[in-house]
Amino acid sequence: MGWFVSYSVFSWSATAGGIAASLLLVADASAQDACGLCAKQVVINSELATCFLDQYDQIAKAKSDAIVVDLSGCASRGIVEALPSPTKAPAEPDVQFIVSRPQLACLKKQLEAPGIVLDPSAIIELDGCK
Repeated sequence: MGWFVSYSVFSWSATAGGIAASLLLVADASAQDACGLCAKQVVINSELATCFLDQYDQIAKAKSDAIVVDLSGCASRGIVEALPSPTKAPAEPDVQFIVSRPQLACLKKQLEAPGIVLDPSAIIELDGCK
């Protein structure tokens, strides 16, 4: 019986130690790669860009370093889009995406740039926004 108790305690402490070590590795990986789910680029049009800029202050209040941007309530309903060109269809705008805090500020800055063409849609690169 004494062997069973000491083996069970040892097994439990080894398991707890393994879990703690795993959590430390995950935390370290998270610190190195702050936002593995963050978008590398965002496809956006002028309507969604205006909505994003209007909601920017509210979106920026998020407590997390990885920020979920949901513009699904911004897309207009009932407007018939022009037929796509037979050579190349415009990219479908992203209405939901995840960005880091620096990417959020960078996206805002790029959307406010003078002369940016957003229609029918534009691809905004976020790789340089770290």
